[in-house]
Amino acid sequence: QVQLVESGGELVQTGGSLRLSCVASGRTFSTYTMGWFRQAPGKEREFVATYTWSGVTDYTDSVKGRFTISRDNAKNTVYLQMNSLKAEDTAVYYCAVRPDAYYTRRYQEYTYWGQGTQVTVSS
Repeated sequence: QVQLVESGGELVQTGGSLRLSCVASGRTFSTYTMGWFRQAPGKEREFVATYTWSGVTDYTDSVKGRFTISRDNAKNTVYLQMNSLKAEDTAVYYCAVRPDAYYTRRYQEYTYWGQGTQVTVSS
């Protein structure tokens, strides 16, 4: 088992920035993939970004150029730096883990999930 603890979500104005953090603990696997997903009210869960153990990153088109995923393997932590926030970024953001080093955008293939952190972008 792994516990994912997210932090950083809050109310922010349009154009502002936030950094989300997700700390993984309790895992037994030596390599893993961490990703960020989000779900807005009335919408399906959406892939945001993924950072594999080997350093491969991927982003959904709507956040490219604005969001940056980073990872500190020593701290078992993944970050999502969100800049130029828009109202459409408002969602509950979840971090997730796969116990391997392979990339995927499919939320169904992530084993562990955080509790979610609310990001609200206001006008």
